[in-house]
Amino acid sequence: MFIIDLQYIAPLEKIDRHMPEHMKFLRKYYAMNKFLVSGRKVPRTGGIIVCTAGSKDEAERIICEDPFVVSKLAQYTITEFLASQSQPALKNILR
Repeated sequence: MFIIDLQYIAPLEKIDRHMPEHMKFLRKYYAMNKFLVSGRKVPRTGGIIVCTAGSKDEAERIICEDPFVVSKLAQYTITEFLASQSQPALKNILR
């Protein structure tokens, strides 16, 4: 499992102009069951995506499709972790 940490490197006005494309990107990977949860940071300096890609290389390929990354509006880091505990309701999702 991976935490993708996006950090905006452009003004929010530019981020907002690309938001519809970014949301389309997110919906694509939610439909493919690759994203579990995502959202804005507080304060609004970027966002977080929890990703279930099969490898770090796959997570990297996925995030490189994000319009924020393609348009050089955000940078990212990817942190891999092994989920050792979770809410029981998530058992079928976190295999």
